[in-house]
Amino acid sequence: MTDPLRLVVFDVDGTLIDSQDHILAAMEHAFDASGHGMPSREEVLSIVGLSLPVAVERLVPQLAAEERAGIVDAYKQSFGLLRAGALSPLFPGAGDVLDALRARPDVVLGVATGKSRRGLTHLLASHGLERHFATTQVADDHPSKPHPSMLLAALAETGTDSARAVMIGDTTFDIEMGRAAGMATLGVAWGYHPAGHLADAGADRVIGSFADLVPALDGLWRAA
Repeated sequence: MTDPLRLVVFDVDGTLIDSQDHILAAMEHAFDASGHGMPSREEVLSIVGLSLPVAVERLVPQLAAEERAGIVDAYKQSFGLLRAGALSPLFPGAGDVLDALRARPDVVLGVATGKSRRGLTHLLASHGLERHFATTQVADDHPSKPHPSMLLAALAETGTDSARAVMIGDTTFDIEMGRAAGMATLGVAWGYHPAGHLADAGADRVIGSFADLVPALDGLWRAA
C-alpha cells in the first residue's frame, strides 16, 4: 500500500519567478496614466501576491474606487504588453527543483498565485512548466491572499490532507494563508518580503536558496 501524497504549493511572483521589473514598470505606467504619483518601490513590492484590486487599494486607499479601478485596468494593459515582449525569468535553481519534486512519486505540485488565469497559463507555458502542477489556483476564482480559499481548493482537488501539505512563498500573505489552511509553511528569502517578516508571520522555516528547498521539505516532513 502506497503512502498518501504530499502536496507542495508554490507562490509564483517572488518565489518561482523574478517578475519585479515587469511589476514595477507596469505600476509606473498605471500611475502615470491615472495622473497620480507612483508609490515607492518598497511599497509596490510589499503588496505583490495580493489580488490586483486589493493591492491597489492598499497602495492608495485615499483614492476613489473609480480611480483605483482605472489604475487596475492600466496596470493589466501595461503588464500584458511587457509580458508579450520579454519573459520574466525563473529564479536560479527553480527549474531543477520543480523537476526533482515532480519526479517523486509521493509528491504532487500546485500553485497559488495572485495572478490571473490568463497570466499564469501564459507564464507556465512559456517556461514549459504547464505539466508540473496538478492544481493551479488563481486570483480570478478566490478571495485575495491571505484568505485560505486557494489552498483549501488545492487540497480538495488533489485529495490531500492539510497535515501532508506545505505552502512555499516569499510574502507574509503566503505564510498567513498556509497557516490558515492548516498547512506547514516554508518562506523563501529571495523574494519581496524580508526574511524576518516571514519568520514573524509564523513560517516553519525560511530558506535562502533553491538549493535548500528539498532538504527543508524533507526536514519538515521528518518532523511532522
